[in-house]
Amino acid sequence: MIAYHKPEGQLVTRDDPQGRDTVFAHLPSLRGARWIAVGRLDLNTSGLLLLTDSGELANRLMHPRLAFVRVYAARVRGEVSLEQRRRLLAGVRLPDGAARFERLEAMAEPALGGANRWYRVSLREGRNREVRRLFEAVGLQVSRLIRLQFGPVALARDLRRGRWRELRPDEVQALLG
Repeated sequence: MIAYHKPEGQLVTRDDPQGRDTVFAHLPSLRGARWIAVGRLDLNTSGLLLLTDSGELANRLMHPRLAFVRVYAARVRGEVSLEQRRRLLAGVRLPDGAARFERLEAMAEPALGGANRWYRVSLREGRNREVRRLFEAVGLQVSRLIRLQFGPVALARDLRRGRWRELRPDEVQALLG
């Protein structure tokens, strides 16, 4: 099992008809097996992506019953108001069902005159573009999104974009519970 720091602009797919860059082109080769992504990150999202050569393990880690916490840093245009915060934590209706953040906290003070604010958010589902759609549901737009953590595994600060590292046995065990 490996942790990959996915940069923006890479797809999490084996084959792109348009010939765009994919994460699989940057992973170590396997003999008699292939890498399977544990969940996905969209084209414009960077950060932690877990991959394994075990379909059984990938399915187990993605199963909704385990509901691993996913933590993201989201740069939002504007500031989240108290009412927007209340709604995002209580739950909003999306076309594919209700969704909410478990946590939502400001990460840092904005630069003088800056229109963007960084927030650390967490949720337990991994639906398509869920973080972006939650913010959009309350009238805010995400301009940058980085996955920082999947369950007990965090994106290592020294893992540069486009690089991977093998998970330690204790990290894999923490995922398995």
